[in-house]
Amino acid sequence: MHRLSQHTITAIATPIGIGGISVIRISGQNAFQIANSVFKSNVNILYAASHTIHYGVIKDVDGITNIDTVLVSLFRAPNSYTGEDVIEISCHGGYFVAQKILSLLYTFGATPAKPGEFTQRAFLNGKLDLAQAEAVADIIHSRSEKSHKASVLQLSGRLSNYINELRNQLLNLCSLLELELDFSQEGIELASREDVIKRIESTEAEILKLSESYTSGKFVREGVKVALIGRPNSGKSSLLNILLGEERAIVSEIAGTTRDVIEESIVIDGLEFVFFDTAGFRDSYDVIEQEGIRRTLNSLKQADIALYIIDSSHKVSQHDKLLLNQITSSVSTLVPILACINKIDIKDSSFSINDIGVTHPIEISCKLHLGIDKLKKELSILTIPNHDSISSSIVITNIRHKDALTSSLKSLQRAKKTIYNGLGGDFAAIDLRDSLNYLGEVIGLTTPDDILDHIFGKFCIGK
Repeated sequence: MHRLSQHTITAIATPIGIGGISVIRISGQNAFQIANSVFKSNVNILYAASHTIHYGVIKDVDGITNIDTVLVSLFRAPNSYTGEDVIEISCHGGYFVAQKILSLLYTFGATPAKPGEFTQRAFLNGKLDLAQAEAVADIIHSRSEKSHKASVLQLSGRLSNYINELRNQLLNLCSLLELELDFSQEGIELASREDVIKRIESTEAEILKLSESYTSGKFVREGVKVALIGRPNSGKSSLLNILLGEERAIVSEIAGTTRDVIEESIVIDGLEFVFFDTAGFRDSYDVIEQEGIRRTLNSLKQADIALYIIDSSHKVSQHDKLLLNQITSSVSTLVPILACINKIDIKDSSFSINDIGVTHPIEISCKLHLGIDKLKKELSILTIPNHDSISSSIVITNIRHKDALTSSLKSLQRAKKTIYNGLGGDFAAIDLRDSLNYLGEVIGLTTPDDILDHIFGKFCIGK
């Protein structure tokens, strides 16, 4: 298990740059002594009470030159974010001032904090479990209402409490099977094998439901990737501009205007959608346009939804049908293809969607802004059919959690197979212990050091 560093660490906890205030955080056993070396006030912070704020001046190394007037907040261990003595210096914003104070703190013994080291210390000191620590980073990077809400719920311990409940179920069963070893010679069975299987399957169903919630959870955390696909001049760029509410993509009657993939995002029903405006599909000898089409195909492979834009101002052509086949063969079978019939204000009398073979299309007019709200609603429903379930049920949003739950399920399946094969309960208990350990990885009870370093290494410095 990771050992706590004895160094007193410091870093700027607010974004670098011009602003009203910058906050510099110090954590460790010498936090108060180091801060006292540079902070001058009518109160000696070495003896001041925890959770108090004091006004004063930061002095340079000579003890005479004023650097800045500041507010210093005191948090004594263990009642702090990290569980250690913590000082937060609120100085005026600006690159030079904050860096100057930081340099002074180094002079008096503080060590630069590594990315995520404050939160890592909070985890190691038992202030947060690993799932809660990851939620801290997710809150910082939230870009939509639903991602923020899911992160706040995870930080509150909702997921952690549920994981602990699942672990207790397995731990009780595991202990029962291991206890039977003491009575093996007497042939005493503390629980029938049918009851053991039933209890395993009950926990298995709960873990499976939690694992499957990642399908919706990843959209909450990462956003929904939507590829706008269609032939040149079908209206992809016009639709993107309408969705964004700004002229982001070039719109022209000249075919092949879009050469590269344009990526922009908006929020629909509290969920982030990332749209990819792609090069139109057609036979082209233009090397640059061919590269654009190649990137279009690559975007399709990464998409969560393929939005096929069809021009209804002319009769359905063979190229329209071939494009649908190309989209279908490029995306995963799990990726929905939503057909969007554009230019309905000038729809050709010979146009028939049945000629392409798509069902439940959405009709729009980019020119008249018709059908846009209906399109947004359909995108939202395709992603998460029941949006209320995101708030009412426990949802995982992290692929690491998904992988741990999958491994836990495999261990339970092995335990069932062991029992079905007539082997002793002690053998099944080994598999149950493995399942327990994988569940423990979610909240950091059994997580290897290298994985911890990787998780916290992705945090920003100062958090």
